[in-house]
Amino acid sequence: MNLPFRPHELFIILFLLFGLITALVNYLTVRRFDQYPAAKHFPRVSVLVPARNEAHNIETCISSLLAQDYPDFEVLVLDDHSTDATPVILEKLSRNGSRLKVLNGAPLPEGWLGKHWACHQLYESASGDLLLFTDADTRHAPDMLRASVSALLDERADLVTAFPREEVVTWGEKLIVPFMSFGILTFIPIRLVQKLHWSALSVTIGQFMLFRRQAYEAVGGFEAVRAEIVDDVCLGRNIINGGFEWRLLNGTRHVTCRMYRDFWQAVNGFGKSIFAVFDYRILPYFIGWTVIGITFLEPAAALVSRWIGYPLTPFSPEAASLAVTLSLALWSIAYRRFKFPAYMVLFYPVTMLLFLLVALRSFVQTASGTATWKERVLDRPAMRWL
Repeated sequence: MNLPFRPHELFIILFLLFGLITALVNYLTVRRFDQYPAAKHFPRVSVLVPARNEAHNIETCISSLLAQDYPDFEVLVLDDHSTDATPVILEKLSRNGSRLKVLNGAPLPEGWLGKHWACHQLYESASGDLLLFTDADTRHAPDMLRASVSALLDERADLVTAFPREEVVTWGEKLIVPFMSFGILTFIPIRLVQKLHWSALSVTIGQFMLFRRQAYEAVGGFEAVRAEIVDDVCLGRNIINGGFEWRLLNGTRHVTCRMYRDFWQAVNGFGKSIFAVFDYRILPYFIGWTVIGITFLEPAAALVSRWIGYPLTPFSPEAASLAVTLSLALWSIAYRRFKFPAYMVLFYPVTMLLFLLVALRSFVQTASGTATWKERVLDRPAMRWL
């Protein structure tokens, strides 16, 4: 029997079809906070915000948290040895609201990463039955707590994490930041992961993590992941492995975040964590990125090179056209879900190429022990081939 495409072409098309089906199912089944019925009772919530040199973000973030229409909550912020105006802004904010408590960070103990230590100290001072860890660069709609707690209670979940709306302003942000949300939507069957408790495929987003305190304590909290670069992912996997319920929801109507403010911030931010998501396994890391890179770049390169008269690959025009069409559909679904500029879909090969370079840089910096974050050098982790 003659196949319409070569095996290599067929593999890429089938891989893209799998991604398209996964993205569509996720698009249709991952629920928003406001799609749940309002809770009949609202447990006390401690909102916990670590802050290190966040003078350009902290006032907007804390003001949005203090404006919540939730009946019983507190906001705790820990100043993690900031050298900018963060402490001054927090002191001013603390005069205007009894719900806000500002903590000063203790010295960093050996074996801890800075943010993890800050979050652990926040937990120790929290009084809530529910613990919401969020970042200082987020902003929250006034009904965020009501909606997210209602979702957690209705799902009977022990951890609710959520996609925020990621704001992208500069071209560097627009080309780099959307890839991670695209990757999760396209390659992780979220509802299936939840149903089957596949911790290895789970992704938890540190910008929004709402825990039941009992579950958080049972899995050891931040103390159990104190040296892990991807603390959020590890916490989520600990929740699942501990027999608790994990849910990933759509928080784009309630939580907004400008994660990075230029190209190099995005490169450095993603670079410190990409290799860690693969648990520092070298072969799966390079095989995975090679497959993804070839899938999204080769068909586009085949079409462009044939158009200019210098074919770079034996990919047939028919197979390349189908693959590029599927790719555009995939990126369009993700960009619509996460409210990224629609015209950036046309630049998906550039985004893909840049992220491959970021992934390579992540490996090199991790292997050489030169990775840094927030002016702190990250320890070189143990790596393995498989």
